[in-house]
Amino acid sequence: MQYNITFKAPWGTPLKSMTTLSILIGVGIPLIGIFSGPRGDIGWILGMIIMPLAILIIAAFFMIRGYDLTGDTLLIRRLGWNSKLDLSRLISADVDSKAMTKSIRAFGNGGMFCFAGLFYNKKLGSYRAFATDPKRSVVLRFSNRVAVVTPDDPAEFTARVKELRGL
Repeated sequence: MQYNITFKAPWGTPLKSMTTLSILIGVGIPLIGIFSGPRGDIGWILGMIIMPLAILIIAAFFMIRGYDLTGDTLLIRRLGWNSKLDLSRLISADVDSKAMTKSIRAFGNGGMFCFAGLFYNKKLGSYRAFATDPKRSVVLRFSNRVAVVTPDDPAEFTARVKELRGL
């Protein structure tokens, strides 16, 4: 059976708050740099103006815009590109609104447009997150890893994945 089903990736309150704070800092530092810094100092211009704006722009390209179930692949839609998860080795898919609770970020983005990267907690162990609202978490267990996604309708997403994979 061929699927092509799209789920949105709504932002939860923690992501909205963290992104707003990040934008305020990422725009505020350059404004301070422009209005109070020495003119012509390349180190100042790079550190106070270019770098904070570059970080914001780069992080924006990694934002998670949605999820597409297509055949044996889950596409995580980003701004201008997709990340892919091969579902052929999927063992289980379960809704768990507390899956990301007490997680430690090992490597990745902890709230600037998304929660994405490598995380760890006692419940899941090491896992990869592609999240925008941790309360909508779906835990995808593979034979060799764990991933967490946060579609707009976790129950429907899980049902579709189980149907697709025959779980």
